[in-house]
Amino acid sequence: MKWGTEQISVAKAREPVLDPLTAVRRLAGFFALLVALAFVTNVVIAHGLKQIRTSSFGAWNQVMQGKVNADVIITGSSRATYHYDPRVIQGGTGHTTFNLGRVGSQTDVQVAVLKAYLEHNKKPQLIVHNLDAFSLVTTSKVYEPAQYVPYLDDPELYQSMRQIDPEVIKSRYIPLYGYVVEDMNFTWILGVKALFGYSPKQNYFQGFFPRDKEWTDEFEKFKAGNPRGMSFAVEPEGIEALQELIQLCQRGGIRLIFVYSPEYSEMQSLTINRAEIFTRLRELAVANEVPLLDYSAWKYNGDREYFYNSQHLNAAGAALFSDDVAKRLKTYLASQSTTSEASPQQAESK
Repeated sequence: MKWGTEQISVAKAREPVLDPLTAVRRLAGFFALLVALAFVTNVVIAHGLKQIRTSSFGAWNQVMQGKVNADVIITGSSRATYHYDPRVIQGGTGHTTFNLGRVGSQTDVQVAVLKAYLEHNKKPQLIVHNLDAFSLVTTSKVYEPAQYVPYLDDPELYQSMRQIDPEVIKSRYIPLYGYVVEDMNFTWILGVKALFGYSPKQNYFQGFFPRDKEWTDEFEKFKAGNPRGMSFAVEPEGIEALQELIQLCQRGGIRLIFVYSPEYSEMQSLTINRAEIFTRLRELAVANEVPLLDYSAWKYNGDREYFYNSQHLNAAGAALFSDDVAKRLKTYLASQSTTSEASPQQAESK
């Protein structure tokens, strides 16, 4: 039936059907582009981080690029990083000095870092290794892993880190994994900024990080939360790690000194198994003929003016401590030129 108007028929235009194989190829190409972009971005970030010349990354770049080559190397955890001023020690001993301390590290990571140092720099005359109450505890999770990611192509560092944390293989072979998944500090941003000439504030001096901080109520809160004190584990693996450090020095003909740097006096009494820890540390030192300088009785260890918390000296405390260490090391190093039997304990402590 017609209604007075011309009947119009509309033919729907058919869209061409995409061949399944072509669709798969396009999808594969898209993902290949993403992977390539991830690899390129990873390389760019790593390159940027390696260009940094200041702060903690700048100090680490000096190490991995073979630009340190000091006579005296300080190793250890944050208590090494914050306590030993290489400028003071260098001035007092006449020997170039660099602080290789790694914040948040255990002995096994410290050994890995030292191995990497020795691979890229000349052998030092002396290594001063700082001991802690937790020196015999091994790493459960590497602290700030992104600092090592740009150099995971280095065989020595990679193999050492993989023994500590097998998951590090992902950071080496999966692009951006170490920066996006493992890193909570967005370190990759520093790498990007460095490409445009940005450098962090210089707060590391020959690897030393002075802490211009004052004592807070942090320790009182800690005591309230641990009324019965606390203990640190003595792990067989931790003993093995410290033994490995000793053997590394012995094989390389490098003199080694252990130092237990100052800690706040009240913290000493709160460490329940402190005697056991020190017994193990002394046993290792005596068995391997490694001198051990113990600052547990440092005359300022009860003075909050020189600490910012129970474990760490502030800049003023570090200056006093470094001056004392410099005097004792000067006597020790001078004695080594005449006899191999002298030890730094023969030097008078302040």
